[in-house]
Amino acid sequence: MSDLLQIGNPNERPMPPKAEDLDLKFSDNAIAELDSLKSHYPNWKACILPGLWIAQREYDGMLTDAAIAEVAYRLKRSAAEVQGVATFYSMYNTQHNPGRHKIEVCTCLSCHFNSAYRLRDYISAKLGIGNKETTADGMFMLEEVECLNACDRAPVVQVGDQYYGPVDEKMIDELLEKLRNSEESTVVKMADQIVQVQLKAEERKGVLA
Repeated sequence: MSDLLQIGNPNERPMPPKAEDLDLKFSDNAIAELDSLKSHYPNWKACILPGLWIAQREYDGMLTDAAIAEVAYRLKRSAAEVQGVATFYSMYNTQHNPGRHKIEVCTCLSCHFNSAYRLRDYISAKLGIGNKETTADGMFMLEEVECLNACDRAPVVQVGDQYYGPVDEKMIDELLEKLRNSEESTVVKMADQIVQVQLKAEERKGVLA
């Protein structure tokens, strides 16, 4: 075995971030939620997914490097390990600013045959952004996605936890206007709803145990 491969202890793991190196943003409520979820897992590694949803809510809809580092710190995992999980799943926003409202346009087979690409281009022209881009005011992001499992409503778009379809240009105009006038972020709202579902699921497991 080469000297290079023998460097270090093969059983050593990268260390979690230290609190003094971080700008922690979790609210007291978020910390309590994470502690509640952690109590249901024999290994905190299994709590990375729900921890990331909490972070996505607390960090205004996007898992920045700071957000990932905070999850790693609170779960005693390395930042690299948490980042690897976060970047594996497309529902976590790690690479693109989702804005307040992420408009996901399905372009799979059923939607494709029902003018999904035409509608995608219409939204793109209407907002002045391309795929995986965010408007300058931080209001909207546009993303082309794989099947949303709503072929009976093709063409369909998803905003937060809501499906809209079948949609046409008129419906798109109405939806954009409605979202512009909304004070809440559908991205943050969706993350919070997922967290609440996870908390309730763990509570039911505790009752049935």
